[in-house]
Amino acid sequence: MKTTEAKREPLIHISGRPPMRWSYALLWRLGAIVASILFCMLLSWLITGTNPIDFAVTVVHASFPDDPSLFAGRFWPMLHDLAILLMLSLAVTPAFRMRFWNIGAEGQTLAGCLAAGACMKLLTGTIPDAWVLPCEIIAAILAGALWGVIPAIFKAWFGTNETLFTLMMNYIAAQLMAFFCVLWASPKGSGNVGIINQSGAARAVGWFPTKFDIFGATIENDYLINIAIAGVMVILLFFYMVKSKHGFELSVVGESQRTASYLGINVRWVTIRTMILSGGLCGLTGLMLTAGVNHTINSTLAGGNGFTAVMVSWLAKFNPFLMILASFLVVFLRRGAKDLKSNANLNLDESFSDILMGIILFFIIGCEFFIRYRIRFRHRASAQPEKEVTSRA
Repeated sequence: MKTTEAKREPLIHISGRPPMRWSYALLWRLGAIVASILFCMLLSWLITGTNPIDFAVTVVHASFPDDPSLFAGRFWPMLHDLAILLMLSLAVTPAFRMRFWNIGAEGQTLAGCLAAGACMKLLTGTIPDAWVLPCEIIAAILAGALWGVIPAIFKAWFGTNETLFTLMMNYIAAQLMAFFCVLWASPKGSGNVGIINQSGAARAVGWFPTKFDIFGATIENDYLINIAIAGVMVILLFFYMVKSKHGFELSVVGESQRTASYLGINVRWVTIRTMILSGGLCGLTGLMLTAGVNHTINSTLAGGNGFTAVMVSWLAKFNPFLMILASFLVVFLRRGAKDLKSNANLNLDESFSDILMGIILFFIIGCEFFIRYRIRFRHRASAQPEKEVTSRA
């Protein structure tokens, strides 16, 4: 008995690429950024009739205005946004190197914000003013570390899914923040967020200083300390992950927990220690938001940066110095997209600007797939002919 068996090749072949030279990979990423902006310009022109030139100029001027009087008012806030996103990207990186998928940076940051705000609210006037800020620093770091170590303990001893656990912790932190915002609102029941230091608005108890004497000159800047903290943390975390024993251990655990155990590494302790560090850095970021700039607390203070930091850390290949460039790129494009709605010459609203930002991020992330994989389509000429298979009944 003869049967006909058609052997067909798949329509699409996806295979891994050999490691690409960094210069070629950089060109791919730059091309993806340019392509995303061009696509957004085209989409805006087709849907709203927006002038593409005005679109591009608005994106650039959002961070680098041509008016000198507006430069400081936009450039320094842009650097501050970069510092906050960079801090959270640094915070999740040790956990990611260990293959512990910490998606809870948002909640850990809010925990730090809440702890710092509680110190401002409850300790001002009860202890010397000079002690309030040190108490805030300790409380914020401990709160963030606690929020990070709880999922780590359950992961280490009970094997729970850290992605879902850390994600759920975000919602708990947000609801706790909302509760205390209502509790501390002034006047009571007004619906205002929990504004700190209501008793004396002019008193900057627990706030970061904003005036500095440098070489005899007085400089006043609300963002300088936060930017400086982020810069120092880049250097410290680089040496921690590359040069220290702890950094080596978390890399080994990330490659293979069985190998780490053979080498005498306590996997559980490394997991807990790394999440204490990750959560503590998020808590420190919460302190920077509360004591550095906002001087208030609310459930949206992190601004979604905890989730964006996951993408930044991944794009930078867990390299702290490359995270500076990745954070700058995201902040620059995000500020440009948000500034589109305030330009009177552009017929765009906030929702459309959010769509454009999503498109840009999609192009950037999608670029990484083509850097690592090659796609080939089936050709008719290469298709193998059908062959007959003889079998006996």
